[in-house]
Order: sequence, then C-alpha cells, then structure tokens
Amino acid sequence: MSLHPADSDASEAPSGAGGVVVIGSSVMDVIGRPLTALVPRSSAPGELRMSPGGVARNVAENLARLGVEVTLITAVGDDPPGRQLLDQAEAAGVDVRHALTVTGKRTGMYLGVLDPQGGLHLALDDMGLVRSLSRDYLRSKTRLLEQAKAIFLDANVPPDSIELLLAIARRAGIPVAADPTSVSLAASLRPHLKDLWLITPNAAEAEVLCPHLVPHADRDQALDAARRLVAAGVDIALVTMAEFGIGYASAETSGHVPAVMTEVIDPTGAGDAQTAAVLFGLLSGIPLDESVRLGASAAALTLRTNGSVVPDLSLERLYDELR
Repeated sequence: MSLHPADSDASEAPSGAGGVVVIGSSVMDVIGRPLTALVPRSSAPGELRMSPGGVARNVAENLARLGVEVTLITAVGDDPPGRQLLDQAEAAGVDVRHALTVTGKRTGMYLGVLDPQGGLHLALDDMGLVRSLSRDYLRSKTRLLEQAKAIFLDANVPPDSIELLLAIARRAGIPVAADPTSVSLAASLRPHLKDLWLITPNAAEAEVLCPHLVPHADRDQALDAARRLVAAGVDIALVTMAEFGIGYASAETSGHVPAVMTEVIDPTGAGDAQTAAVLFGLLSGIPLDESVRLGASAAALTLRTNGSVVPDLSLERLYDELR
C-alpha cells in the first residue's frame, strides 16, 4: 500500500489560504428507496441511486456552491469511484489537491435503505480509509491549516489526528467546526469541546456528548443540549431534532428554529447541507439566528433532492426557501 496526494506539488503550494479547510470522509453513496413496505429477509421493488457522499465531502461541495473558497483533505482509493469523487468535487469548485489517494485500497461506501416515506430505515458505512489521514499526513499540511479562515472536520478522522488538528488550530488561532457524524464516533469529540468553535450534533449524538442529558425528543431537549455544550466549552452549538427543528446556543444567545416543512425524497446529506449553510452564514458575518435559518433552508432543499447535495445551491435559493 502506498499513499500519495492528488497533486504531487500540493505540499509545496498550499491553496485555500484564507478559505475553509474541510477534513474527513469521502465515499460513494448507494441509496435505495422501496416502493412498497419492507419485509424482513426479503427483497422489495424500489429505486436505487449512486452518488458522491461523505460528511466532509458533502460539506465541502455545499460550501463551494455557496461561493466559499474550500479545500478538501480526504482519503480515497486508487480506483474509479475514488477518481470520480475527486473529479466531481473539483468540478463543483472544491480544491482537491491535498486529498490523499491510497494505492491498493478501495474507496469507502455508504449504503442507506430508506422507508417508503423517505425516512432512513437502516444504513451501513465503510469509512475505514479515512484512518489514512494520519498525524504525519496532516502534520505535512500544517502550513495550509495555519492559513485557513476556518477548519471543519468530521469525526471519522482518527482521534489522534483530531487531537493534532486541534493543537495546530489552537496555536494559530483558527476556529474549528466539527460534526460528530454518528453515535459511535461522537465520543471522540467529547474531550475536545473547549477547543471547538462550532459543533453540530443530532439528538442522539448530543446525548453522547452530554451524558446527563435527559432524552425527550422535542425543542426543549435541543435547547437544553445546545446550552450544555456551550457550558462545556463550545462557542456555538447546534442540535438538530429532525421535525422538531434546531436548538442553538452561544455564550450570548440561544434559541430554536423550526424545521422547514417539505416533502422528503431522500434525507441523505440534509444535515451536511445544514452545517455548511450555517458555516457560510457565520463566516459571512450573518447573525447566528439568521445563519441557523439558512441551515434549516438548506436541509429542506436537500431533503427534496435525489442526491446528497443540491446541484444549484445558492444564497438566493436559501432565502427563497425561507419565503
């Protein structure tokens, strides 16, 4: 097995200086939606699609489509899906020159099975290749990281690499946003809450990050969890409760934004779009409450999209959705 960046000169000429550096997973999504009720241990007629996915990759593409300068540090295999992921991201405006191609390994995949109404029934993810984003590899990107306007990471990044990234960002004064990604990975962020500018868990992930949180699926839990995360050291916390909307908090304010009611075609990527739109808003100087509303708008647009990212996403579309 060998490792090489997507561009052999990438380590010599950091790009994305002053932009957002996004670090984490890139996978191919395989999503199936049944046309009839699912029956255990049996197949059902349905519709299947394959498209680029992965939390970090989705966030990077959404940011690029909103006009943000963004660099993606990710790991893919030396295979057709890996090349497709990088080519598609680059075509969307993402700088992929610092992505890592791992020779002899296959690109990760995410398999999601929806229910007939469009909700997630079950999923499997194969994200092991992200472990190739080692401390040594990320240390070689120190200059790029130190010049970023902000860093975003998803919790698929190995815990020791997360620790290194936060140390680099702390020394350089770079704000770091993080997505816990899943219940099983959320705990890797718990020791680092004081180093995070922004965190965006869903309800189940928030329970891992706030062990004494009393679960009750409504807006009050979202607000309680967001406030607890701020009390634990996070600057800004957003907690998503699906149809119950988003609870948010900072040291100065807290509040709740209801979900934008919409048809659900495919939930894949909706949370990533929400995170990207909030990041865009905050980095553009938009107040927190309005940035969260833009996030809710981005999530609604993505829920109606048969893919993980809205291909014509723009600030105008976000505001149109709110109207």
